[in-house]
Amino acid sequence: MSDFSRRLTGTLPALSLLLILGSVFLAASAPVTATQDTHQAQGFGVDNTKMGPYRALAHLAYSAHQKGDNATAAQLARILERVWDKAEDYGGDTALSKTNPDAFKQADKAMDDFITPLENYSKVPPDAAKVKAAYNAYLEKLNLAD
Repeated sequence: MSDFSRRLTGTLPALSLLLILGSVFLAASAPVTATQDTHQAQGFGVDNTKMGPYRALAHLAYSAHQKGDNATAAQLARILERVWDKAEDYGGDTALSKTNPDAFKQADKAMDDFITPLENYSKVPPDAAKVKAAYNAYLEKLNLAD
C-alpha cells in the first residue's frame, strides 16, 4: 500500500465524522417555527416560560397523533392533564387559577377540547382536522397565560 493510500484510508473516517457532525449541526440550527420564536430560549424542546412544559407535552401528544400512534398520544394527553391539575393543586399563590383566573379557565377548557378526542381514541377515532384545530386553540390559550 502506498503512502498516499495509507493517508487517504486514515483520512476517510475523519472526513466521514466531520460530514456527520456537520449535518447534525445544520439540522440543529434549522430555523425555528413561528410558535417557537415567540417564546424564550428553549432547552431540549421546552421553552423556558411558565407554560413551556404544557406546550411541550401537547406538542408530543399531537406529534404522536399525527404519526397514527394514538395510544401514545392518549398517554401523553393524560400526562398533560395530570401535570396541569397538580400544578394548580400545589401551585399555591403562583397557580394560574389564582394569578389569572380567566386565562386559567380558557386554557383549561382548550386543553380539555384537545385531549378528550386523544384519550377516547379507542371508542371514537379522533378526527385529524378537529384535533389540529383544538391543538392550535390550546397553544393560543397557553400564549395568553405566559
